[in-house]
Amino acid sequence: MNASVIPIQALRDPARQLRRSSGERPVDAQALAAVKALLAQQPLRRDLLIEHLHAINDRYGQLRTDHLAALAHLLKLSQVEVYEVASFYHHFDVVRPDAAGAFEAPSALTVRVCDGIACELAGAQDLLARLPALLGTEVRVIAAPCIGRCEQAPAAVVHQHPLAHATLESVQAAVKAGATTHEPAPYTGLANYREAGGYRTLSECLSGERSLESVLQTMESSGLRGLGGAGFPAGRKWRIVRGQPAPRLMAVNIDEGEPGTFKDRHYLERDPHRFIEGMLIAAWAVGVDAVYVYLRDEYHGCRALLETELAALKANPPMQGMPVIELRRGAGAYICGEESAMIESIEGKRGMPRLRPPYVAQVGLFGRPTLEHNFETLYWVRDILEKGGDWFAGQGRHGRKGLRSFSVSGRVAKPGVHLAPAGITLRELVDEYCGGMLSGHELYAYLPGGASGGILPEALADVPLDFDTLQAHGCFIGSAAVVVLSKHDRATDAARNLMSFFEHESCGQCTPCRSGTAKVRELIASDRWDLGLIAELSQVMRDASICGLGQAAPNPVDCVVKYFPHELAS
Repeated sequence: MNASVIPIQALRDPARQLRRSSGERPVDAQALAAVKALLAQQPLRRDLLIEHLHAINDRYGQLRTDHLAALAHLLKLSQVEVYEVASFYHHFDVVRPDAAGAFEAPSALTVRVCDGIACELAGAQDLLARLPALLGTEVRVIAAPCIGRCEQAPAAVVHQHPLAHATLESVQAAVKAGATTHEPAPYTGLANYREAGGYRTLSECLSGERSLESVLQTMESSGLRGLGGAGFPAGRKWRIVRGQPAPRLMAVNIDEGEPGTFKDRHYLERDPHRFIEGMLIAAWAVGVDAVYVYLRDEYHGCRALLETELAALKANPPMQGMPVIELRRGAGAYICGEESAMIESIEGKRGMPRLRPPYVAQVGLFGRPTLEHNFETLYWVRDILEKGGDWFAGQGRHGRKGLRSFSVSGRVAKPGVHLAPAGITLRELVDEYCGGMLSGHELYAYLPGGASGGILPEALADVPLDFDTLQAHGCFIGSAAVVVLSKHDRATDAARNLMSFFEHESCGQCTPCRSGTAKVRELIASDRWDLGLIAELSQVMRDASICGLGQAAPNPVDCVVKYFPHELAS
């Protein structure tokens, strides 16, 4: 800045002049000492920025700007860089001082009520409307996007303690009891897993009893495809990444934020080492030096479980030269389920998708070739290698191959994760696995692939559910999150819920998604829709959005126009 344009007040105050010229606020000595003490046992690395933000937010219940300035100083980053990361994620509460320089005290407790599609069907809006008066001003009640407990709808979280089938009474009781953490349910730990033959398959790979080529061929013959939703053949991905120059890294996606999806949590809470063994086999096959496991922040119990089991594994490793395994904590951002946005987040940045090419397999985490996998894909590796690729490939129905873990919620008698043949139809899934529809409900419509997978009518309930079978109907299976609607529901209401979710979760990087989701949500607010403008917006979003969020966001609305025109006013 030229001295001639510096305000005269700044010239009288050297500290203020420094702030004006650098754009940085001065670092408060007390805040610096507090943050330094809090992080004394942690490495001060750039890629751990989000982990450090979590530590501060957990300790103080908020992210004060003086603490952010102190953290920036310790990490040798600009304050702007730290602030933009902190303000990007929903689970960080960034607060500024008032005119007197004082910071407002955080709420004594926060209650998050899921307002995702399954929870809305189960009465979440009534909870959100009535809880504030019941709990008082000391407790903050906020709506939260899907928290991955759709089979327990309506679901709520009291601080870090999840409540299944939440009621006014159960939430009030949890608040009074001071429930703050979630203890994991009984699961198969390391000792029991090993007693049952766990890590034997990994040992056979390491000893040469199973050759690398035989493992790759078995994975390819199984037909296993990426179960996070993209559906890329797993065995082929292993070959591609192995062919890239070392060092190679691995990133595991357990950020399942797609409304309606909870299968990864279901398996992780019961048998974590089956996943870990599959992860280590993949790391061996590809030649990976380090593995980064990205777990969504809503899964507090799963994080405690994984921390315990990874520590036990480190103390008694199943292999020499085991790759470094780092557990990273998400911070409430659906977009981080996209592989490149997840990698940005692991690196301590805002979770914004990268333009491609280059692809993650070539230039991924920290600029290195990266094998990226969904949790469930790795969960099946051990079974496929032990039982053979033909075993997995031979499981399908209606000409399809393999098994699918369907996360089923909504108006069914038995919601939950149901392992069923790939290609099963919605009608078969409901009748054979879900105990039929809820009493008093008749099938009306269903979401075959979560929020972004579209909405289909009962007339199309006999279409096989698998990769590549639903595109002709304007839908896709994604992560197999099935939400069932009955004749008590309206597809237009479901579309409004989903579009509000997309608007809330858009990272804002590209205009078609950022502005398109907001505009479409406005256009569908009533039952009289401007179909021409909606169609135009939908096409622009599909053609010009950077990532799958913006490209798929119009699916529910387009499906309503196509399959449920009777719900729209003429």
